[in-house]
Amino acid sequence: MGSRYGWVIVAAGALMTCVAFGAVFSLAVFQKPMSDATGWSHAGISGAMTLVFLAMGVGGFAWGTLSDRLGARPVVLAGSVLLVLGLALASRAGSLLQFQLAYGLLVGFAAGSFFPPFIAAVSNWFDRRRALAVSLTTAGVGVAPMTMSPFASWLLITQDWRGAQLTIAIVCAVVLIPAGLFVRQPPGLAAGAATGGPGGERDMTLGVALRSLPFVVLALTFFACCAMHSGPIFHTISYAVFCGVPAFAAVSIYSLEGLAGLGGRVLFGMLADRHGAKQVLIGGLLLQAVAAGAFVFASKLTDFYMVSFVFGLAYGGVMPLYAALARGYFGPYIMGGVMGAASMISSLGMALGPLAGGWSFDTFGTYTWLYAGSFAVGLGAVAIALAFPPFAAGPGARIQPA
Repeated sequence: MGSRYGWVIVAAGALMTCVAFGAVFSLAVFQKPMSDATGWSHAGISGAMTLVFLAMGVGGFAWGTLSDRLGARPVVLAGSVLLVLGLALASRAGSLLQFQLAYGLLVGFAAGSFFPPFIAAVSNWFDRRRALAVSLTTAGVGVAPMTMSPFASWLLITQDWRGAQLTIAIVCAVVLIPAGLFVRQPPGLAAGAATGGPGGERDMTLGVALRSLPFVVLALTFFACCAMHSGPIFHTISYAVFCGVPAFAAVSIYSLEGLAGLGGRVLFGMLADRHGAKQVLIGGLLLQAVAAGAFVFASKLTDFYMVSFVFGLAYGGVMPLYAALARGYFGPYIMGGVMGAASMISSLGMALGPLAGGWSFDTFGTYTWLYAGSFAVGLGAVAIALAFPPFAAGPGARIQPA
């Protein structure tokens, strides 16, 4: 198996994250039709997304640690089956609580099986152009709003929300399970290998890594970053409709955001390989915060397009950089566990946005406070990222974060 097979893993990761996360985040498209059909509140439906992020965080740590022992393929295959089951059960839910449990817990826990294992596998396949490879692997998350969200919107024209969600579950089964069979471990790095330290030495345990200063800064930055952008990501469609933008056009805002995120992943990945992940991350976080605050001033479709493009470029670009930093600090052997733990903490931040936005709208009848709060939290993420320590040089080091 040649090293070129690493690009097959990148392609499989991009496809699977596109379909999986596209299915998960399509709940933003379902929110209003579900509320209209069932009488469930926006806050209640948003609460299911909050549970998704919490369960995804716990699942990310569990799945990531498991992938260090067993390899990525059995993990992503098991997660795919569980995701399909959760979506199918959610489509049949007879009450809001049943929906929240099926969608929030099952779908959320399953979604955690994709990001840490794929990031660990891909980062270990590449010595050169690692940041770019990781960025392209997560590009599926950026493509998802351009594919799964419009697909969900079209389904809702032809059938009710239950039928549309069941159809998405079937699509996930058809795509994810065959694609997962292409996932392989890189040559010379067997699943269950001894743990490694900074630069790749096999002397650091996961417990030691999780207590280190680099991990604390990484996790806190990741948390604040996700707390900042999760609300705008989930509520912008509803906000645009509230401002008078037609529903189908509002979905196109989400799609443009995803397209910009795809470009951001490529651009920021290339810049990180050349200039260092830390510098690029700090710049991207600042741009992300400014764009989130600018949503307050959007009222027309063209306004939303301009702000969403910049916002998508920034948040899409920064997300893969956490993996590049983690790989540089902790080496290849505990990447699944490290990224799973970081994702678990970041998911707490992701859980805040949808709930805060739904509560803000139900209480004040506006999303202004959501976007203003996102701007403030985004500046906090920039401040935390400045505390990343210099990278300790060692054998096998490839990425210079500081």
